[in-house]
Amino acid sequence: MASKSKWIQNAVKKPGALRATAARHGALKNGIKKSWLKKAAKGQEVSKKTKKRAQLAMTLSKMRKSKGKR
Repeated sequence: MASKSKWIQNAVKKPGALRATAARHGALKNGIKKSWLKKAAKGQEVSKKTKKRAQLAMTLSKMRKSKGKR
């Protein structure tokens, strides 16, 4: 089991999977569209795995923004 301090390194099992799904849905233009990411996080039009990946992507994006405020 991984230590709790390094959970982010082990969280992403298949890098690029969310991006590929976004491309199939036409939501990829200079990065993944925020509107599609929010829909995916709610579980609309996507599978359960994609929903979880979208929720993690939103969480990690929030962490990136808050890191600069320290």
